[in-house]
Amino acid sequence: MKIKRHSNAIWNGIGKDGKGSITSQSGVLNQTQYGFQSRIAEGIGTNPEELIASAHAGCFSMKLAFNLQAANFTPKELNTVCEIVFEDGVIIESNISLNAKVAGISNEKFDELVKDAKANCPISKLLNCKTSVTSQLN
Repeated sequence: MKIKRHSNAIWNGIGKDGKGSITSQSGVLNQTQYGFQSRIAEGIGTNPEELIASAHAGCFSMKLAFNLQAANFTPKELNTVCEIVFEDGVIIESNISLNAKVAGISNEKFDELVKDAKANCPISKLLNCKTSVTSQLN
């Protein structure tokens, strides 16, 4: 199955003084502002690193949910936080922290499925950086 999705970014101005907006195909992002200040400081607007962190957290959670389903487990909740580390113009790390509620699964089986999700979610495969996962099974 081939899936195609798109987003549109519009940028006006130069470097630090420029501003942009991002609109996603689904409309969830609709002329969402981004710029240099939203990249390096807190405030209104998004940035590429935040969007990548969101994509990685969501993709990892979905892959793990499929892994759990294939092993006949149903997660009550997969709470995934992803932190992207951007340094000197390069994404150098993606650090995933998972808090999972899955009844009836052993720690060993859970760890096996988490390891597979880390290696095989499409965003993990896309990123060319160190990826770490810490997990808590409840």
